[in-house]
Amino acid sequence: MSDTMSDTMHDTHDIKGRAPHAGAPGAIKILVVDDDPRLNEVMTKSLEVFGKFTVISAFDGATGLEKCVLEQPSVAIIDVKMPGLDGYQLVKALRGDPLTAEIPLIILTAMVQDRDRLTGMLSGADFYLDKPLNPHELVEAVRRALRMSNEERHARMRQLADEAPAPPVDDHRGR
Repeated sequence: MSDTMSDTMHDTHDIKGRAPHAGAPGAIKILVVDDDPRLNEVMTKSLEVFGKFTVISAFDGATGLEKCVLEQPSVAIIDVKMPGLDGYQLVKALRGDPLTAEIPLIILTAMVQDRDRLTGMLSGADFYLDKPLNPHELVEAVRRALRMSNEERHARMRQLADEAPAPPVDDHRGR
């Protein structure tokens, strides 16, 4: 393990140098929102063991939204296909609330087509990761999300919005 990675894992401040969120002393808190209990547990254990993060879980979008507001995690990892409030809707709700708008958001899903990726990024996610995911890749994605500044996030969203294809024009109006 590199000295940099070792230092990052044991530092009592997050990667941006801020004091950690409330909770266990020195802990960076990650919220995992996935309706598959087995996968939720695998991600939780991977983040705790390999990343030394404190992890909280939610098993549906509505609970994920509630926990994001109450817990203020350092990063949220969100599945797309969930009953009720899906991952895209959850990301949009989090980005639309001043209390949660700046939390880094990672979508983790089996939906891997380009249009799915674009939908996820345009909904406000910072990263879009494909399932299945190696535990070390998951931890690295969380670290990348922690390093991303709010200014970088806003600039990337503006760039995505500028590059997004225009919606199709309905030429059959009134017919």
